[in-house]
Amino acid sequence: MTSLAREKQIGDASAGESPDPKIVKSESPSSEPRTDDRYSRQILFRGIGAEGQRKLTTARVAIVGCGATGSALAGLLARAGVGTLRIIDRDYVEPSNLQRQSLFDEHDAAESHPKAIAAARKIAAFNSQIVVEPKVEDLIPANIEALLEGMSLILDGTDNFETRYLINDYAVDRSLPWVYSAAVGSYAVTLNVLPGETACLACIFPDSPRGMVETCETSGILNSAVNLVASIAATEALKFLIGSLPQLRRTLLSFDLWTNEHAEISAAKPRSGCRACGERDFIHLSGEGRPHITLCGRNSVQIHERQRPIDFAELDRRLQPHGTVRHNDFVLKFWHEPYEMTLFPDGRAIIKGTTDTAVARSLYARYVGS
Repeated sequence: MTSLAREKQIGDASAGESPDPKIVKSESPSSEPRTDDRYSRQILFRGIGAEGQRKLTTARVAIVGCGATGSALAGLLARAGVGTLRIIDRDYVEPSNLQRQSLFDEHDAAESHPKAIAAARKIAAFNSQIVVEPKVEDLIPANIEALLEGMSLILDGTDNFETRYLINDYAVDRSLPWVYSAAVGSYAVTLNVLPGETACLACIFPDSPRGMVETCETSGILNSAVNLVASIAATEALKFLIGSLPQLRRTLLSFDLWTNEHAEISAAKPRSGCRACGERDFIHLSGEGRPHITLCGRNSVQIHERQRPIDFAELDRRLQPHGTVRHNDFVLKFWHEPYEMTLFPDGRAIIKGTTDTAVARSLYARYVGS
């Protein structure tokens, strides 16, 4: 497959034009390194070996969120030879991402490329032997079944507990393993969830954090903290995918790289009376009380209930008298001071410059429609 054909295939996948969106491996064997050469140092590692590598080539992993942690996870697993990666992300690349989001470059930021698309293109450049399925979507109760169907493992690259609780509900309900990961400031934390065997996220955190919570915007973030948690989570993923279950960690592990403080809390058994894995009350999966999500690192609100195809050329024409507009095939950006609106082809929007959902709804209705 030529690079031009691969670019078109990625674009088609993002626009939903193919029922099986993917990047396929090259059709020209002479242009690729042999599989045993590419993964030879990994195969030499006794914990994986040749049989483990074969298992990795047939594995199917979903990465939910392709920001800092998610992009690092995607890069590590792609280089390790995990056969299929489904990358799910609702967001676009900005200059402030480049300090820690390892799959993106200045061109991606300048063009506001969707993160899932940009990640798929980068991965295709260094490993054409695996399949990447970019999904430019927000993971919500209405689409979670379609987006996670057929996966053998879910990895967390998100930035909010609402989506993590949704993943946890789905994973526990379907008995599907997943790995929780988070990083902020110099702090990193991760947890393996094996439904029916270990504690789930709701066992450890029965409720979302309340009051003042550290975010990338308020506390910043070290790229080394991101890479630490991604490396740990990716290694746990490899253990699971090759069947090395006794080696999986069964604790909530946290580490502060700046203070060198670290801790582990046992997660070996589900908590008695847990809402999710005990009572099987999947409130997040049913969509009860789902709020608008304020994105990490931004003064923003996402309008995510919309499902309408958007004609970017026509909308560009309509918005020109009201502010600055530019668009590509994947995203339209509209500036009307003090706000910035980013609109996606399915009608979803991120409105920057406010955390008031009423203001965001009003702006959407005014410039896109109600």
